[in-house]
Amino acid sequence: MSTKADVVVIGAGPYGLAAAAQLRRAGREVHVLGEPMSFWERHMPRGMLLRSPWGGSSIGDMRAGPTLDDFERTRPAGIARPIPLAEFVAYGRWFRERTVPQVDARHVETVDPAPSGYRLRLVDGETMECVRLVVAAGIAAFASRPREFDGLPAELASHSSEHTDLARFAGRHVVVVGGGQSALESAALLKEHGADVEVIMRAPRLRWVGRATRAGWLGHLLFHRTDVGPAGLSQLVARPALLRRLPRALMDRAHRRSLVAGAALWLRPRVRDLPVSAGRRVVEATRANGHLRLRLDDGATRDVDHVLLATGYRVDVARYSFLSPATLAAVRRIDGYPVLDGGMQSTAPGLHFLGAPAAYSFGPLVRFVAGTEFAARALARSIAERPRATAEPALEVGRAERAG
Repeated sequence: MSTKADVVVIGAGPYGLAAAAQLRRAGREVHVLGEPMSFWERHMPRGMLLRSPWGGSSIGDMRAGPTLDDFERTRPAGIARPIPLAEFVAYGRWFRERTVPQVDARHVETVDPAPSGYRLRLVDGETMECVRLVVAAGIAAFASRPREFDGLPAELASHSSEHTDLARFAGRHVVVVGGGQSALESAALLKEHGADVEVIMRAPRLRWVGRATRAGWLGHLLFHRTDVGPAGLSQLVARPALLRRLPRALMDRAHRRSLVAGAALWLRPRVRDLPVSAGRRVVEATRANGHLRLRLDDGATRDVDHVLLATGYRVDVARYSFLSPATLAAVRRIDGYPVLDGGMQSTAPGLHFLGAPAAYSFGPLVRFVAGTEFAARALARSIAERPRATAEPALEVGRAERAG
């Protein structure tokens, strides 16, 4: 059985839902594929608090809503600050119910080019065709593991995105590798669940990101409400359409300065007593009597029960298993990122990317929930300018390149 659609969105997280809501407001027929908020529910630890501020945590167009403020008005007890993960997941589902009532939870197996656009084969064997395809599939496929841990079984080494319940490590000796928010919050939760925890990080010291300087008129001048990037630069990062007009070297510098690894200041009391080996890295990890022996770059060793890799994500859209070689062949990529036009469209006509894969073209804002507003508007505006036209044939331009 095969069905046809105008626009298909793959992904039902904040970006997919924001895009679908905006397209529906623009009068487009949209078919959304994916399980709502599944990454947030299945790949983040219970008890987590969002690092992003309240003003940067609403989904989609804040003028149209429904915003996080709207959702809080439905909660008799309000919502704590920082925002608990469970409350954000509930907000995402509430947003979906009010803006995208029909979501198809089936998974996509393969996307291939088709004469009219793209052909999708779903997990149950059904096929769909669409003129425009929006990939908002999140970052789960991009989990980055240092090669020193290749080949180790999951019971000894795992990525932080593989866990929702860190209580399973109670009474065990766990090393957390990494120095950002994920690493420090994972370490705090592990400690609170009764694990013996150490943090090993490459950076020479922990970096704490506070909010004291955000208050008052000066704070509003220096920091956009999305709060991505340092003082002053935050206002530029919050305007991706302007940022993308800068010379590539300046844009890359803004990206790097905005994404320096650090943890929220409110987390500091929870990890104050944890041992942290800063300026160190693991150079070898071997199995030893059911445990893991780590050798550091200074020659020191650790015998541990488990290593939790809070080592982030490395974007490479070729790791989206549903994109066929024929589809990828038409997508120009630099360091794994698709090169996008102002409407989030790749060099494969009719194929759009949202979220972290858009960061090369639009800067760091689109890595965060705060970027859903811009991305959804840009996408909807672009598609509205090409009303239900048949997509052009894909061109073979999809060389994978490195930034020079």
